[in-house]
Amino acid sequence: MFQYIALAEDKPWQPGPYAGVELKILHKNEATGGVVVLRKFHAGMTIPAHTHPAANEWAWVLSGEWEEDGVTYTAGTLFHAPKGQPHGPHIAKTEVISLTMFDGPLTVA
Repeated sequence: MFQYIALAEDKPWQPGPYAGVELKILHKNEATGGVVVLRKFHAGMTIPAHTHPAANEWAWVLSGEWEEDGVTYTAGTLFHAPKGQPHGPHIAKTEVISLTMFDGPLTVA
């Protein structure tokens, strides 16, 4: 049996670190601050270039169209940004839902 189960339907959407971004926190590791979240980017949102100084990021696009460096990515794309590595800007061409994991606190600089 799994030690932890989260049902997305039971978790509320919360404001993300940028306007037009919402998060569903599916799991938080209290020891490391790491989180597993569903992220929703509203259509047309541009997220400026940034870093995550305290965590590595893995993002799996579940739905939508995401533009990065002039290339459009769709469902099934996996992104990785090492801790402290600048990435973005990101453009949500449509509403984008991703499953994203941070192995430390979700901070943005």
